[in-house]
Amino acid sequence: MKSETGQKTAADLNDRDEPIYQALLTAIVEHQLPPGSKLPEEALSEVFGVSRTGIRKVLQRLAAVQMITLSPRRGAQVATPGVDEARDIFATRSLLECANLPAVLAHVQPPHLAALSTLIEEEQQAHEQHDGAAAIRLSAAFHIQLQAISGNQVLTDMVTRLTQRSSLVIAAYGAPWQRGCRCDHHDRLVDLLRQKDLPALTAALQHHFEHIVASLHFERSGETLPDFTRLFSGHNGAAS
Repeated sequence: MKSETGQKTAADLNDRDEPIYQALLTAIVEHQLPPGSKLPEEALSEVFGVSRTGIRKVLQRLAAVQMITLSPRRGAQVATPGVDEARDIFATRSLLECANLPAVLAHVQPPHLAALSTLIEEEQQAHEQHDGAAAIRLSAAFHIQLQAISGNQVLTDMVTRLTQRSSLVIAAYGAPWQRGCRCDHHDRLVDLLRQKDLPALTAALQHHFEHIVASLHFERSGETLPDFTRLFSGHNGAAS
């Protein structure tokens, strides 16, 4: 769409950038681009078939949601949350998600429970097939869909952003085999949701987050330069 003057609107430009933004965001969240990975404009421009200006705009968007860092000296890198930040991310998730459980219980219906159970089954299959990217995606989807039952879109959007940052924490400090959450914890949460047992459900969700934090090893990762051609070979020419 163009404005009355014939110039492309900001929405047009964002639409053209969106496939690249989503590709990079997904690669970060699913641990294909680990914390500390360098994101040079020239390499990304070449692999996506777009100008460096277009890549720069995408990187600025990712920095705005704290998925990458930008500095004049080091350039763009996938963010590596500090230890305090990592703990704060999960503490904030625990506060928000537990506080929203009364609204979740007030709105939950059998189709919601069925959808959550399906996610758990798919997540278990992903673990069995050693599909780490799918396990991460499905684990996040479980928490987002659980909170979405409440109908509070603002909180659901906040949880979505926090699950993305949680993935950075797990990528930075989790064990090599750690992908997403434990499926048996999610099973327990659905059982308690079905029973509408708010105290037990709240305690189980708090324990779930405490278990994740306790499993982390707070050691820094080194810088890497990923194989962008392999990761994004299907996105060349997505925008200009």
